[in-house]
Amino acid sequence: MRLSLPTALLFLLVACGEKAPSSRADSAAAPTQGDTAQPLPAGEARLAVEGGRIWYKVSQADTGTSLILLHGGPGVGSFYLKPLEALADERSVVRYDQLGTGKSDPTSDTALFTIAHFVRELEALRAHLGYERVHLLGHSWGSILALEYYRAHPAHVASLTLASAALDIPAWERNAKRLATTLSAPAQRAIRVAEATGKFDSPEYPAAVGEFYEKYQFRRPVPADLDSIMQTMNEAMYNYMQGPSEFTITGTLKRYDATPYLKTIAVPTLYTVGEFDAADPATIRRHAAMTPGAKVAVLRGAAHLTTWDATEENVRVVREFLRAADGAAAKRGVR
Repeated sequence: MRLSLPTALLFLLVACGEKAPSSRADSAAAPTQGDTAQPLPAGEARLAVEGGRIWYKVSQADTGTSLILLHGGPGVGSFYLKPLEALADERSVVRYDQLGTGKSDPTSDTALFTIAHFVRELEALRAHLGYERVHLLGHSWGSILALEYYRAHPAHVASLTLASAALDIPAWERNAKRLATTLSAPAQRAIRVAEATGKFDSPEYPAAVGEFYEKYQFRRPVPADLDSIMQTMNEAMYNYMQGPSEFTITGTLKRYDATPYLKTIAVPTLYTVGEFDAADPATIRRHAAMTPGAKVAVLRGAAHLTTWDATEENVRVVREFLRAADGAAAKRGVR
């Protein structure tokens, strides 16, 4: 979000009681992108893809079809998805950072800031790991990536978990504007002024974004992981693909609407959404109704980052869904 998103995250980090780092260089709380000074721990590696190397981690189990986690953003790393590694007691779980984010190599090449690039990147990772079929869990922007990967490579997808899905960006923006009207009067005024002038770097605007985040993005953040997200996020990617804020979308995803394709999904599909999620439970229910046989789970008390706000419930509903998907595949003789 240009200057506003990092500043809003900084505001929330301090509010959570974590001392804010003064710069990337002096922060020990988060790894820097592309850091190769230290050997990677067991289970972690880097893979060369178009434009650089991506970091990935495999939490290993010998049974069950493997699960690959696709983080949101665009431009935010996978730190907040770590709670889903608890599923590795039943199957291999792969968490990775898309190029330009998290622990992967940085990039400012906008030619790589495309859905097609990230689909190719995911396919390269799947092929490298030798998985014939995988479960995909995509959160927020990651739900777009999951669906588009499925459209390109349906034979490699065993199921889709579309978490806090962002499959209709025009609807997302309309809903974000509606939610913004529930903020304090100063926050609403700051948003109106910023949108009218095109200037998003006033002190009032980040505070307004921070207020929105506290209500609709995450209510119980993990300070260390929020710090890591702030330190390794790719502002340029977010701004290019999304825009200056959740309320004003100007990026390349502005007109993205996958709802016409939902009726073509032919694998088990689960939608999850937080009770107070910016993704909007009513919208998610409509998407599920368009998807053959889809299930919906609304996670109580949670905002957008349900892995923080409803950790145990989130893990439980995904676990049960994946078990059922594996069981149905076994009955069909599919491995």
